[in-house]
Amino acid sequence: MGKPLDLTKLALMQNFFTEFSTLGDDYVFTRMTESGRTDDNFFDSDPVRFDGMAWLLCFGGKLEIEVNLNTTVLRPNSILVTRPDSFYKIKSIDWNGLDCYMLFISRDFIRDINFDLNILGSIPRPVSNSEGKIVHDISLDDGKLLKEYYAILHHNTRDSDNTYSKSIARCVIAALTYQLIQIITRSIPAESKERPRSRRAAYVNDFIELVHEYYHRERSVAFYADKLFISPKYLSLIIKESLGRSAAEIIDDYVILEAKNLLRFSGKNIQQVSYELNFPNQSSFGKYFKHLVGLSPSEYQRSN
Repeated sequence: MGKPLDLTKLALMQNFFTEFSTLGDDYVFTRMTESGRTDDNFFDSDPVRFDGMAWLLCFGGKLEIEVNLNTTVLRPNSILVTRPDSFYKIKSIDWNGLDCYMLFISRDFIRDINFDLNILGSIPRPVSNSEGKIVHDISLDDGKLLKEYYAILHHNTRDSDNTYSKSIARCVIAALTYQLIQIITRSIPAESKERPRSRRAAYVNDFIELVHEYYHRERSVAFYADKLFISPKYLSLIIKESLGRSAAEIIDDYVILEAKNLLRFSGKNIQQVSYELNFPNQSSFGKYFKHLVGLSPSEYQRSN
């Protein structure tokens, strides 16, 4: 899988942040505030994918962000947690009093830490959200504690040539992750953690998880229904009723988002992109893309 949005691209944006630091290709720390306000058109019109983990901590202002096709809002004293290979799009920013800390950690560095990527799966999910909650409210004290971890990582990059900088970062990020899990677990009411999800909510959540895992190779609703041991008709019904879009539309959305990112950022040609997305040939990929986007892959590349 390619890396349409990597830490190198984030580094090119550093003039738009109040604070910015990076430890090579391992992680990037940024801070957005009102003083760094820029034209909202600066942000890409299409969602972009980042292959690592991202944690956004908000103390003021408001960010409306689309993550994996779902829009969420980051408000004061809240934190957003995303998993690897998520799609991001900043939809709007309330710059008044904005103060947002962002930490992006590459997948390769997570592996270097020997850290289990599934650790975030241990974060409890409130039953009111069938797809899992990615924005969590935190107390002022917890926010201050997390800010201290961010400050250590930011400070660590000032002496990035030091022999121990990478070792320090490994330990701090591992500790930060466990601290984060503890904070979020504590913030969710016990009744929400103990009450089981409905069967329908479980199907919806599991479908989204499966699409996230297999959309590069599988575009058939029947494939996902088979994985869930239900009929395609029933899967389509519950997805439409729960999410307002059909199962096929959600699959197509994921495929097209990845296709756009590969065409724009990966350096691959159209034939290579069609192969990576498991189309039988370039022609079938071109027809699929134009039907959903309104442009051919080559026209889309030229327009971007």
